[in-house]
Amino acid sequence: MAGRSEYQQISEAFHAAVGEACRFVGATAPNPPVGCALLDADGQILAVAAHHRAGTFHAEARALHECAQRGLTDRIVTAIVTLEPCNHTGRTPPCAEALLATPVKTVWIACADPNPQVTGGGAARLEAAGRAVRWLAREHTHLPDGEHLLAQCRGLIAPFIRWSTQGRTWLTVKQAVDERGGMIPPVGRTTFTSPVALDLAHRLRRATDAVVTAGGTVRADLPGLNVRRVSDHAERRKRVLAVCSRTQKVPSAWLEQAEKTFDVIFLNDVRDIPQRLAEVGALWALVEAGPELLATLREQDVWDDWLTIGVQPDGSERFSVEQRHADTPLTLFGELAGAHAPVAPVLV
Repeated sequence: MAGRSEYQQISEAFHAAVGEACRFVGATAPNPPVGCALLDADGQILAVAAHHRAGTFHAEARALHECAQRGLTDRIVTAIVTLEPCNHTGRTPPCAEALLATPVKTVWIACADPNPQVTGGGAARLEAAGRAVRWLAREHTHLPDGEHLLAQCRGLIAPFIRWSTQGRTWLTVKQAVDERGGMIPPVGRTTFTSPVALDLAHRLRRATDAVVTAGGTVRADLPGLNVRRVSDHAERRKRVLAVCSRTQKVPSAWLEQAEKTFDVIFLNDVRDIPQRLAEVGALWALVEAGPELLATLREQDVWDDWLTIGVQPDGSERFSVEQRHADTPLTLFGELAGAHAPVAPVLV
């Protein structure tokens, strides 16, 4: 059994790996966001890296590359990864083999690779080669903040699991309501939420691969729906903008502007949203629309988690999250800590 000091080091390394992976959530589709940290014999972090986008270095390969550039490869003893290293050749070589080409002795893995389209077996390959493999899921109770770390690692890949195993995009609904439960801003204003809530909304846009809205929302508000209050991912591919509208009638000037930023598609039936978005490679979508579409999504059970930003009578705000699954990517947002309330799961 490892001592407390080692578990403290592993916890800090997982925090670093998760934090780096979070920087690229929204840029990696159709791959999941992954983080990796490499440690020396004293538990000091040598390198921290993440997968940036499909076709580029995986997190492990990028961290190993950074160590090699700095002449630190011979000092690598422990690897920390948020997702099981791949053991197949795709657009990049297997990460399990890359790790085996170093002196690494122990590999800590948070989550097993859930993708049914690949052979997997990264952990088994490492063990067969004599490396020790330890799982965060089995030892998280020994780590400081271990339960939260495991939830974050699972949150990183929750949309990917939905997409790769069920062919459906993860849908997060964002709904802001005033103290009376209404969604309509006062006359002359476009919102009634605080700058903190607005920043969160734009960080969610940055983290997601698609936005879902309604034709009525477009006609009424001419929303931009792009990332403005925070910096967006550099050179990211276009997001998908799904407009739910039976008539497909939206102002031509708005559509022309939207198509500069988004790949715009129209949908007639809300039940088609998860599958249609999955077909174009979107792992995670954010729903930003008015009460009519949200009511339909609720009625049809077409959502995975539901973020409500409630303005209280004193002007303060309360964030609450309903989640239909054990894990949620909203765990990655610190201001939502403690806001999660599971509801009875419904298969959709």
